[in-house]
Amino acid sequence: MQYQDIITIEPGKRGGKPCIRGMRITVYDILSYLASGMTYEEVLNDFPYLQKEDILACLSYAAERERQTLIVQA
Repeated sequence: MQYQDIITIEPGKRGGKPCIRGMRITVYDILSYLASGMTYEEVLNDFPYLQKEDILACLSYAAERERQTLIVQA
């Protein structure tokens, strides 16, 4: 999954947090919903303008951030 095509960061939008396709929904929002127990299907039903690929991009982005954190600490 190439999250770079989906995750955008704009300084004036949502405080510069990573968002999905320039919209106002952040990676953090999606990860929080999933962490609270929502399924992909529930997230997609609540936000019909999202696609499954958007959720996968959020997970890929988070995994890459975690990998970078581990490299810095090593």
